[in-house]
Amino acid sequence: MLYSVKSVTTCPPFPYLTDEGFSIDLTMASQGTKRKRDHESSNSGRETALTTVEEIMENAKKIMKTVTHNLDQAFMMHRDIISKINQMDKVRRKKVSVGIFGKSGDGKSSLLNAVLGKKDLLPSDSYGACTAIVTQVEANLDDANYIAEIELFSKEDWEKELKDLFRVLSDESEDRNDDFEIAEEKITALYGADAKNKTLEELQKDDKFAEIETFSLSKKTISNFDVSEFSNDVACYIQHSESSPGGWYWPLVKSVTIKIPDCHELLEHIVLVDIPGTGDCNKIRDDLWKSNLRECSCVWIVSAINRAIKDKEPWGILKHCIEELGPGGKCKRINFICTKTDEINATGYIRSARLKRHQHQRNKDQKKMCILHRNEHAKTDVKERLEKSDIKKIFSTDNDFQVFTVSSNAFFDPELNLEPSETDIPKLQDDLKILNKNIKRELTRDYVNEAKGVLSLIQSVQQDTEKKTNETRESIHNELENNLKKALNELDNSFDNIYRVLEQCLSKGVEKSKKSCVATTKDEIVLNKDGRRFHKILQSLCKNGGDYLSKNRDVYLDLNKGLAKNLHECLQEDFKEIFPVSGKTGKSLQEEIDKFSISQSVSAHSRSSMLRHIQKFIKTEETKLKGSLNREIIDIKKDIYSSIQETIKNEMASCYEQAAAVTGIGSMKKRQDMLIATVDKIKHDMFNEAKRKLLKKFNNLKLYIKDALESGLKESIKLSRSQTSNIKLMDVSRETEQLERLSGQLERL
Repeated sequence: MLYSVKSVTTCPPFPYLTDEGFSIDLTMASQGTKRKRDHESSNSGRETALTTVEEIMENAKKIMKTVTHNLDQAFMMHRDIISKINQMDKVRRKKVSVGIFGKSGDGKSSLLNAVLGKKDLLPSDSYGACTAIVTQVEANLDDANYIAEIELFSKEDWEKELKDLFRVLSDESEDRNDDFEIAEEKITALYGADAKNKTLEELQKDDKFAEIETFSLSKKTISNFDVSEFSNDVACYIQHSESSPGGWYWPLVKSVTIKIPDCHELLEHIVLVDIPGTGDCNKIRDDLWKSNLRECSCVWIVSAINRAIKDKEPWGILKHCIEELGPGGKCKRINFICTKTDEINATGYIRSARLKRHQHQRNKDQKKMCILHRNEHAKTDVKERLEKSDIKKIFSTDNDFQVFTVSSNAFFDPELNLEPSETDIPKLQDDLKILNKNIKRELTRDYVNEAKGVLSLIQSVQQDTEKKTNETRESIHNELENNLKKALNELDNSFDNIYRVLEQCLSKGVEKSKKSCVATTKDEIVLNKDGRRFHKILQSLCKNGGDYLSKNRDVYLDLNKGLAKNLHECLQEDFKEIFPVSGKTGKSLQEEIDKFSISQSVSAHSRSSMLRHIQKFIKTEETKLKGSLNREIIDIKKDIYSSIQETIKNEMASCYEQAAAVTGIGSMKKRQDMLIATVDKIKHDMFNEAKRKLLKKFNNLKLYIKDALESGLKESIKLSRSQTSNIKLMDVSRETEQLERLSGQLERL
């Protein structure tokens, strides 16, 4: 019986793909699927080059959709292959995070509005944007609405914090610290100006308290088509006004994710994260901003241009975060952004910079001359300071530091006499566009390569004409399994060599740490400290598990980091080579994984067309697996590196808790003595435990990588083995040619 299926392609015509039917004779399975090619020569004249990554991805997906549809319509489908093709459309990648630092008033919100082309989206810093909340901005890929997803503290967490805030406010001593200011700010923002003068019991009887009690704590979503209305709806969750206290809900908020439409080109695969400089006494928020920091692949440091060099805050942030950005994170690039460049006194600047004043020049032109002159000098000065800083030790390539001089106001207002390009906003937009496009290119390349591998799997059945096909296939797969065992053993040996390097580094670090830890503790908590002020700082440090950062970022102490310093220093150089921030080294774990392969030639069947197609399929599966693992390793290495400091923090936890509870006369001295004595007592066990846990995490990483490669490739071999010559599939040689052309066009974009 002859079955005929016509026009099975449901997708519209596009370059390299035409609507053509095909016929199948189930009584002649050994001949495979026959397809019409009557018009191939005439169709070739319609082939045109594709000009965007999106077009290439769309066409590749149409090709694979056609293959799936044809397999199903032919009644010769293989469910495993169809399922594999369907899974290709479900691949998702974590978005790349760009972290943005800067204190309130330096123009962060205006900068983001300008980069996004939405003038009034985020509240102006000058109006009181809250710097304690992690705010994420990403593209809304689903519709044309502006959406805010607001994550709130649970009712239990808020009640606990409220008690802590009132405990801080009850402190009547003269040397009140940042915790007092933060507590007062939160209470008045929520409950009004008179709330700070009330007790907790009085506040609980207040009408405003009852209103907030009914407020839904957990998660809230706001959606609006109009950007102005949306901004008004979101305002009370991310800002406050000192002139109008009460009814501002940001103290209840952990984080806010804002999704904006029409930003595919900028943010389809990117999320902008406005990261507060901490200083908040809330531990949940403090942990949240640190975890977000470690996710950043790029960081923007924002500072007003008139104090970009001398202001301690941006440089303090960099110093404070150096471990989280580099070996403890995955940051590959730092952009220093000088804002408010249009705010300049032209007459004063001409005098101080000794510029020549042109008598007939308009005031606007003189101001522009001053702005551009100051911009160039600022870029040079900031670049030089970055190059001389400790951060240079972590970032080793020439393109890690970029300096931008930005005027957000002039970008929106042509009356300020600056060209858009002179505001540097287009350069930042191009930065995001290039990053976004590179991610899309990588995703498209991976999809096309995997698609070619699947078609090779189909062809491994279709094009083999040798006798004893099943026996040949079985022999090839047996050899592939043997290659897998051999490759895993070689990878195991490479891991063992890296393990020994780490162990030697850590052993040196343990010995140095034991000898210097008491002196380090004294340096952090005793020497050269102002007793009146330091009493509260030390108490906050103990309450926060060993670290303290002032609200103005001018005082930063981290006893855990200090105690971990020798271990980190002994580990740093080799760790950078094993887990490089950017690029590869000969010792890197990524290099060892990239060398892993089981698809090398199988000598006994070197002339087999079946072998060539099976090898292509296995090779694409290897590439996919290794790419996924290399991305995961970047995340896992953060946990490995930070485990040293985390272990020390955990070992010291009970001491911190006890020291924080000390009160009365002489409490500062008692806390200092407790911390010093505890470090001296537990130093041997503490540092050896830090070493043990790091090595254990590395060993777990080895087992995870080996298991992922072994299970993934065994599954691929199993899938390939199941395609026996008894089941003939369709001829996909034309689709393979189409994908090859798409690959070539992608490389040329």
